[in-house]
Amino acid sequence: MKIPYIPEDAPFSADQKSWLAGFLAGLHSRLLVLESANTAAGAQAATASVPLHILFGSQTGNAEALAQHAATLARAQGMAPVVQALGEVDLGVFAAMRHVLVISSTYGEGEMPDNAQLFWDAISASTAPRVEHMHFAVLAIGDTGYDGFCQAGKLIDMRLEQLGAKRLCERVDCDVEYETQAQTWIEAAMPQFARTAGAGAIAAPAASATPTTPAIPGTGRKNPYASTLLSNHKLSGAASAKDIRHFEFDLEGSGLHYEAGDALGIVPVNDPALVQLLLERLNVDYDSPVPGHESSLGDLLTHQLEISAPSRKLVDWIGQGSQHEELQYILEHDDKDALDAWLWGKDILDLLMLNPAQTIGIQELVAQLRPLQHRAYSISSSGKAYPNQVHLTIAAVRYQHAGRQRGGVCSTYLADRVGRGEKPAIFISPNKAFRVPQNTDAPIIMVGPGTGIAPFRAFLQERQTTGAKGKNWLFFGDQHRANDYIYENELSQWHQDGHLSRLELAFSRDQGEKVYVQNRMREHGAELFAWLQEGAHFYVCGDATRMAKDVDDMLHTIVAEHGGTSHEKAADYVNQLKKDKRYLRDVY
Repeated sequence: MKIPYIPEDAPFSADQKSWLAGFLAGLHSRLLVLESANTAAGAQAATASVPLHILFGSQTGNAEALAQHAATLARAQGMAPVVQALGEVDLGVFAAMRHVLVISSTYGEGEMPDNAQLFWDAISASTAPRVEHMHFAVLAIGDTGYDGFCQAGKLIDMRLEQLGAKRLCERVDCDVEYETQAQTWIEAAMPQFARTAGAGAIAAPAASATPTTPAIPGTGRKNPYASTLLSNHKLSGAASAKDIRHFEFDLEGSGLHYEAGDALGIVPVNDPALVQLLLERLNVDYDSPVPGHESSLGDLLTHQLEISAPSRKLVDWIGQGSQHEELQYILEHDDKDALDAWLWGKDILDLLMLNPAQTIGIQELVAQLRPLQHRAYSISSSGKAYPNQVHLTIAAVRYQHAGRQRGGVCSTYLADRVGRGEKPAIFISPNKAFRVPQNTDAPIIMVGPGTGIAPFRAFLQERQTTGAKGKNWLFFGDQHRANDYIYENELSQWHQDGHLSRLELAFSRDQGEKVYVQNRMREHGAELFAWLQEGAHFYVCGDATRMAKDVDDMLHTIVAEHGGTSHEKAADYVNQLKKDKRYLRDVY
């Protein structure tokens, strides 16, 4: 049974819509109970239909997978789970919910995921409704390597309490190795929701005394596939300031499948040269044992521990023992900006060399290091066009600092140390929130400068393979056309064939005044707005810090200018695109 809603064009005021939405949500809950009562015997079946609203905020799919797992456990407890993205929840309907589980990741430096931002804007406003009747719990997932760890979940948890909701169990904040902690928390939370909802006494017929708990759906991160590297060739020209590579991996016989818009996880191996320098600093051998670990120190540093980006835990530990005045001053004043600036370009070895004479205990050091994490890259091929291969488009990160050559952990691992025919560990990371339109006649507008073109190469392959009739428009750019126009032959051929209806290029340094993709958007603003009015889907991929924000600002400007409306109305228009899943981003 679908949740009833008030159409956007209904002739009611905002207050009337909010009241009606709340009324309909309550009616919907009652109908669920009656519907279940008609199909099962007695009050037991009626209690089984108490709704549990499981709302997720997810940027890459992890929180959504947890939400689906929670729904499975909710059914086992006799509840009727309703799983929704936070951004899809109408505020009036939300105000009438009685039992709410929120699972949210945190994006970037403490930001809301894209599909949770509109929800947060609504509940954080001064006009947000009181929800004293609501029982809730929040599960947050994040990464301690970033400031604002689990900030999205923390903010939602705090705001629901401020609005009067009753916290059913304490929030838990999960790090990147979230599976076990999250599963334990969900298993503990479900019976509490069931008891509060009056569904706790329900037992499944013929259930065993100790029913098996379903496992969290795996993404493959814990059991990656060793895939043969088929190709590694450079896309950028010899004079380019960048080293952009095209990689192809073999999937034949793997059982792995992917869709355009998904990401590929790569399990990296640390640079052996950096590992050797660390061993020399510690004055130990590769095979040195580490108490409490089966692997040697060298193996831990090579395959299991993060040795490039220092964690805050390590920085604090080093700061206490190094007697380094500048670092100690920054830590004492808790100056985040100063610490970020001081840490720029530094790896673990740099911190250990602050006091070269200091004796560093191996066991103590290992305890301060974070697990080596996989890196996820937007897939640049279509699974329909290449069912037995998966392609990536990656810029190898290289720089010099303090007299040493440095490199990105995974990008240089693939570019420099994995030979053709070797088998790096990979897994598919689904991203259901970033897909081509199901309506193959719908136009699409894609903004993807640099390696941001990756998923749009996949989209164009997909639309060509499926025979989609919708128009395709790509905004692409980089620094210099002569050396940075990656996939030029493919794009030119698609444009010539008419598959790529429009192709706008922005090479920023080929003229005196820098030109970026957002400038090209403005030049063609009237037609871009016309495409949106025709039902076009708008996609952005690439740098979140500057490019994606500039593109978003320009989109608002274009809607206001060519829609003949105010900036406030333009914001409403863009927000509606997001609600309709016609404005989607894959940013990093």
